[in-house]
This record gives sequence, structure tokens and C-alpha cells, in this order.
Amino acid sequence: MNVLVIGGGPAGMMAAITASENGNKVILLEKMESLGRKLLITGKGRCNITSSLNMEDFMSNIPGNGMFLYSAFKNFTNKDIIEFLKDEGLEVKEERGNRVFPITDKSKDVLECFIKKLKKLNVEIKYNTKVKKIIVENDKVVGVQTDKCIIKADKVILATGGKSYPLTGSTGDGYYIAKELGHTITHIEPSLVPLEIYEKEICKSLQGLSLRNVSVKLIDKDKNKILYEDFGEMLFTHFGVSGPTILSSSSHLVRERNIKEKFLNKKISLRIDFKPALTYEKLDERILRDFDECKNKTFKNCLDKLLPHKLIPVIIRLSDINEIKRVNEIRKDERKNLVKLLKNFELNIQNFRPIDEAIITSGGINVKEINPKTMQSKLVEGLYFAGEIIDVDAYTGGFNLQIAYSTGYTAGLLGKQ
Repeated sequence: MNVLVIGGGPAGMMAAITASENGNKVILLEKMESLGRKLLITGKGRCNITSSLNMEDFMSNIPGNGMFLYSAFKNFTNKDIIEFLKDEGLEVKEERGNRVFPITDKSKDVLECFIKKLKKLNVEIKYNTKVKKIIVENDKVVGVQTDKCIIKADKVILATGGKSYPLTGSTGDGYYIAKELGHTITHIEPSLVPLEIYEKEICKSLQGLSLRNVSVKLIDKDKNKILYEDFGEMLFTHFGVSGPTILSSSSHLVRERNIKEKFLNKKISLRIDFKPALTYEKLDERILRDFDECKNKTFKNCLDKLLPHKLIPVIIRLSDINEIKRVNEIRKDERKNLVKLLKNFELNIQNFRPIDEAIITSGGINVKEINPKTMQSKLVEGLYFAGEIIDVDAYTGGFNLQIAYSTGYTAGLLGKQ
């Protein structure tokens, strides 16, 4: 059987490998001059391959249509991708937060494993080849039209990715191709994306400050409701905030109704607890001890043990305590306000950053139009989907790459379960 795979990212490469292993003649079409360009930049160039969590726990990390992936995750698990890489000579390691990385810390080594396997299977790869449309006759796939020629096929797997990181080739082409065939594209939004903050001056003064082991909460101030909470790392930028906890929070925020209107009215706040390991009482005791050690020093000169250097001027300014006031003169109510500030540092979210800065895309091919057991279109026989083009997305931590492998593998089976 002749199979065409459109898109050379992790989902497309896995689909091509699986289809070839099942005895099909496979051609992989990639519009860029190389494969896996987006894979190369994942995990800051280290590639967070997957998560070591049990596959049952993956669902709670996928706010976007997680249950749709039940069969795909059963077909190809996190253990399967680790075994695949080991078979190609690449060992992995586990780091904090159940994150799995290549032992070499190089995403190019992960990509090389895929490329080696494709070569072993004699998968034909056509680079710099842009697909313009999928040719359908009598509701059945018969081939594709590229910018160069028409290629006949019995089955086509569409794995062109979303719209995030367009320089890697993810420009949303697949959405238009699928839409022409009658598929519904759900609303496209950036996900796993940094957030812009109204309090720009504060963020600019903290630009570059990376914090570990902080607690973050997103609050709907109208309802006084916690929308999302997390613990881990975050980063201040010139426009607002980023880092793993913030990126995952954006994946949750994008599903809130009327979110843009709420942003406009400063109804969504980010609350940071800089000292989550300490209760209000324990933090107050800690500050008292620091003050006691400082004795006659000024306020601004006795926060070094408590806070990162860059954060001190901001906290002083917001605490309303005179920086040259001696610590033995600071009143109890002033100290209590300081504790509250450190445990409940509030910023207001203004917007998501643009989609071309997002790690992944929220939205895509409506999952109701795809058979979850095979990834085959319910509208067009012989058409399959894999990866980010489908309306599924997850938090950070290797979950989105696992979605790519699992849906790619399932699509590559071409209905042979």
C-alpha cells in the first residue's frame, strides 16, 4: 500500500516509521529543508522527551480533550518511546518533575534516532515539498497535489503541526487542507505561552529573575475562584512572566470563557507565594530572626538572606516600609504586611503573548470528526491525523511530545489494531 505522510515533525516521523514497519511503501513529505526543526528547540534544546508518570496520570495533565487520547496512549506509551530511543543507541535520564531527557542533553540526538530509523526502513523523504491539497474521489483519498507534482496514494497521514513557532514550518497549512475536505477547525489560540502583565514596570525591574520552588495561582477576581495553581519555576520578562508554571497556566487559561474580556477588565490575577514552604506564622518568625540578627541595620540591608537581590527593591517599594528605617523600629503591622506581600504577591494578567511565541497551539481538527482508535477521519476514507494538528494539548513536562508519538504511531497502524 502507498502511504503519504505530510509533515516531518515527531508525529509525522513516528507515523512514517510505523506505517513502514507494517509493510507499506511510505513517502514522507516535508516543506522545510530538514526534519524535526521544532523538536530541536523543545526543552530549550535539550528535548523533554516524555514524562515518567504512569500513562493513566497523563490525562490529568491534558486539559484539551485528554480522553480522546485513551486508545493512542494505550497503543504507544512513554515506555515505548524510551525503548525506541534505546534501540537506536540513545539512553535517557529522569529529572525533577518526572521529566525525561536524553542522557546527552541534546535534542539533536533524539532527532537523529528518528532519522536513522527512517533510513533503515527505506522511507523516502521529499524535502522542500509543500502540499497544496489532498485529492479525494468518492470520499476516499487517492493522492496529494504538491507544489511540484501529483503523488498517488492509498492512505494519507496529515501531521503538519499547529501555528506555533512558524519559523520551524508550523504555519497552519494543515488546517486549510483539512478544512477544504469538510473538517471543522476549532478556535486556534496560543497555548503554553508566556503571559503579559499590566504592571510592566515591576516586571521590567525583575527582568531575567528566575525563581524556583514558588507557588502560583490564577484567580478569577469576579468569582474569587482559583482557576489554576502550580508549584515550581517561573521567570520574569520585560513584558510579564514565563517559565514552566506560567506556560502550563496559560494552557488552562485559554479555555476560560470570555477570557479576553476578563483580561481587559483586570479580572484575572496572578498571585505568587515566594515562600510556599512557610506558613504566615513561620515566615513572620523567620523575618523576626533575620531582623534580630541585623539589629541596627536598615531595612534594605537585611533582606539578603530572605530574597534574591533583584527582588529586594520591588518588595521594599510595595511594602511601604522606608528602606532606611532601622529594623528594630519596624512596627508589627508593617512586618505583617511584609509577610502578606511575600505570600500573596499579586499581578494582573493583560494578555497572552502572540501565537508565534507559543510552544503549542490550542485548537485544531475537531476530535469528534476523528476515530480515536485509529486517528482516521470520519469524513474521508484513508485520511488520518497525528500530532498538534488535532485539537488536543497538554501542560509542559513532555506530555505534548508523547501525544505526538502516540497519535503518530496509532495513525501509522492505518487501522490495523
